[in-house]
Amino acid sequence: MEKGIIDILEKLPLVQNRIHELRETILANLVMIGEIPAPTFQEAARVEFLVNRFTESGLQNCSTDEVGNALGILPGRGGNRDILLVAHLDSEYDGKVDHSISVQQNSVSGPAVGDNALGAAALASLPFILEQLDIGLDSNLVLMGSSRSLGRGDIEGLRFFLGNSEVPITHGICVEGVMLGRISYSSIGLMRCEISYKVPEEYDWTRFGAVGAIVTLNEVMNRILEIPLPRRPRTSIVLGSIRGGAGYDTIATEASLRFEIRSESAELVASLSQRIGDIAAEVSANSGAEVAFNIFAQRKPGGIQFAHPLAVHALEIMKSLDIKPRISPSTSELSAFIDRGIPAVAIGLTNADDLGKLTERIAIEPIYTGIAQLIGLILAIDKGYCDEPE
Repeated sequence: MEKGIIDILEKLPLVQNRIHELRETILANLVMIGEIPAPTFQEAARVEFLVNRFTESGLQNCSTDEVGNALGILPGRGGNRDILLVAHLDSEYDGKVDHSISVQQNSVSGPAVGDNALGAAALASLPFILEQLDIGLDSNLVLMGSSRSLGRGDIEGLRFFLGNSEVPITHGICVEGVMLGRISYSSIGLMRCEISYKVPEEYDWTRFGAVGAIVTLNEVMNRILEIPLPRRPRTSIVLGSIRGGAGYDTIATEASLRFEIRSESAELVASLSQRIGDIAAEVSANSGAEVAFNIFAQRKPGGIQFAHPLAVHALEIMKSLDIKPRISPSTSELSAFIDRGIPAVAIGLTNADDLGKLTERIAIEPIYTGIAQLIGLILAIDKGYCDEPE
């Protein structure tokens, strides 16, 4: 192990302790960001808040782009590398949900506080933290709150930036609020789809086998569950949600199924999508219900190898902070870096309970460890220890 990386690892416990002293700033940014509703495609208020934070911190080129990303640059002394830190700003909840964030002694709770208000708050706080710790970088640090990441957004914000920015990004870090110990350096193949059935107004209810949309959809689900899946490459079909019907005594005329195909093989994802589309069409033909099959998000498998210096040093940093690694492939913004051939990892900052619920709750104490981990990773990249040997 290089002496330089050892020096970084030895300093991280001190960095962790110093971050404790900055608790109020971190939690203030977390509460203010978390209480701003930001459903996908409607992140403008959070974007404005983050850009203002970047401006107050003295970052350069604080701005938004054509798709609504929040951007700011902390220039380095040498500028030999351009490191992009990205946290998605959107959440699953719109303005109809009470976004009040509650801070207790040891935890913070509220809708999407961990996914991903904390990630955005870490970006908002990072320039101040680096200044207070007297940490200067040789590399340029590009901070980005990305828009249009979740669901039908299909990580459009980051894809747009990487495809159109003149900044030559050399490394990427995806900052997720949860879970601490999470580390992803590869992405699996993925396709998110929706099958919708609608019974037309002129539907002949006297025909043989005439049923409502829910029963029709159930037939499709049964057929999907009968599809044999290989153990290698690892593959799964996740039936995520079903919607339909209006009451107890009314036959449903509309119903929809959202599901996800995951595999280490891009070819297998495509073939399974085709097979499920054929099933949906066949059931439609037999039932007389109208069908719509939509694909609204895709990911390609890939990423860096386990032995890549970025992955190796990320794990060493975790070990130095007594973080137990949880290595798993990602379906997050990481895949946008992979598509561009940019070495990148995704990490989490703290632990959480009730994920995905309005009562989502994150632990405060591990946040300091999570941010120390982030700073250690930035320093390792900055000094060149995460570059792939030529």
